[in-house]
Amino acid sequence: MNATHTAPASADDLRNFVDSHARLFVLTGAGISTDSGIPDYRDGQGEWKRSPPMTLQLFMSGEPARARYWARGMIGWRHFGSVKPNVAHHALANLEAQGRIELLLTQNVDGLHEAAGSVNVVDLHGRMDRVRCMQCGDITRRDVMQRRLEEANPDWIGLGATIAPDGDADLDGVDFHRFTVPACTVCGGILKPDVVFFGENVPRARVDTAWAHLGRADAMLVVGSSLMVYSGYRFVLEASRKGLPIASVNLGVTRADALIALRVPMPVAEALQSFA
Repeated sequence: MNATHTAPASADDLRNFVDSHARLFVLTGAGISTDSGIPDYRDGQGEWKRSPPMTLQLFMSGEPARARYWARGMIGWRHFGSVKPNVAHHALANLEAQGRIELLLTQNVDGLHEAAGSVNVVDLHGRMDRVRCMQCGDITRRDVMQRRLEEANPDWIGLGATIAPDGDADLDGVDFHRFTVPACTVCGGILKPDVVFFGENVPRARVDTAWAHLGRADAMLVVGSSLMVYSGYRFVLEASRKGLPIASVNLGVTRADALIALRVPMPVAEALQSFA
């Protein structure tokens, strides 16, 4: 365990931490995108605010599950597809431009780091703006899928819903059996967002890239993540094992609080705005 203290710290403490380390390994989660209008999954205690997201097993189990997913996604994309980076995304892009970030590893699927100008990014869980065929592997753009969904389901376009995390929307009291899900135009296979669902493995190449960069970093900064999902938490465990100092910007508890040396319990955009 490499934590030296876990008392709440300030934005000035965070500035000193960043200024003291030349090669930051940055891990971001849903909390960095809430100021862009994307809801997060968990509350301040790390518990689910809503039902857990779609699993791979359920998605592949049959047409009803996929119809429900894509119907909600068609409505949710109207918001999700138009979101913009906020000051926190721009702050990290600025730090990268200064040569201060070894790697930006994000658990988010919104592509906002790249939209803000970050280049050295690993999208650990994929990107929602891409769609993959589960049979032939063909990749298409999500906006193309949106057009196909709307053309196949014109009666659904006007439905209103509450926006949910990661392009989802809460549709109540509708019969999803009436929803038509387009198939792959290449092979007729099942189309799925090019993201890692619960129960699905992160591609090995992404993990290997992240491990390699962590080995060259001199500190780790966690931004907007409760670290409740092991795919991100394992990098904090390894950073701690290597003796790297770890800082976290998150309003609630995290799974790794015992390993964190500098804990900044502030809204992410507020904590990072001086770096923008």
